[in-house]
Amino acid sequence: MFDFKDLRIVDNFYQTSAYYPMPTVLISTLTPDGKTSLGPYSLLAPYYVAGREYYAMLLNCRNSSNTAQHLLRDGKCAINFIPDKRKYFKEAVRLGWPGDTPEEKMKDCRFTLEEGLRAREDPSTVYPKIVAESFQVFECTWMRELDNAQDDKPGELNGYPGPYHDFNGITSPFGAHFILRIDHILMKEKQYNGIINGVRASDFPPVPVDYGYRDSKNFWYTKFRRPIPELLPMRETSIASVRYAADRIDDKIRFTDEACAKLVKVPRIFLPTALKGCVQWARENGVTLITAEHMDIINDKRSKEKKK
Repeated sequence: MFDFKDLRIVDNFYQTSAYYPMPTVLISTLTPDGKTSLGPYSLLAPYYVAGREYYAMLLNCRNSSNTAQHLLRDGKCAINFIPDKRKYFKEAVRLGWPGDTPEEKMKDCRFTLEEGLRAREDPSTVYPKIVAESFQVFECTWMRELDNAQDDKPGELNGYPGPYHDFNGITSPFGAHFILRIDHILMKEKQYNGIINGVRASDFPPVPVDYGYRDSKNFWYTKFRRPIPELLPMRETSIASVRYAADRIDDKIRFTDEACAKLVKVPRIFLPTALKGCVQWARENGVTLITAEHMDIINDKRSKEKKK
């Protein structure tokens, strides 16, 4: 029995025509006089995740917002992931009221601002401060040259004239997209240790998830619950199958049977990519025969951090 209704899609469909869970973050940017301003956002997603020279996030926002205007001017921001505390979420909602100036928003702000890693590395340049209460922060730079958005400037608060870009910069009269290169991922020690040493349920930070404005008076969100692990289905291929692919991936670099055995759980569709990554590591380290010990090093992407 088909028991769905066809709901008309309207502007801001993610909140007006759907129940769409989103993260709640605070984006810090710089005002023209070099002060840090915070704006709450949810329309944010990973953009470049692999295979490029850098990693990036995609921010979708109103182009007249303080955040958009600041990014158009100097291109620097920090994405602050705040933990799930009611007082923090209430403050995030207050900071999101449209039309308030940065001075009005930041007066008596409940969050603590401090210098991030970029400011410590480059003290001669002003960078947006980060929120000390965050469990995680992405320090970012807007890649303004993508989609030829380098000429987009701040100043239009009542709608930008066309032509518009497809995916970066000013994308509509009232909309903007920003591809943000991730310069640093900063993390509190508990969550850092979970990723480096093996994550447990208790290592996951309490994350508020919101559904956007659903009516004229409330901003709806859901409280964090303890995450539940679900085992992945394992489908092993044979060593012979891995060997067949490995022998054809490079004419100089070879794999031992023990090394191939380390790859039997890799889904077949991802095997060529995994083998290419192994070959790249071997070239960088002057290895022509990849052994099981080499595979352990390759698989442990955090080995250098662990050694620290």
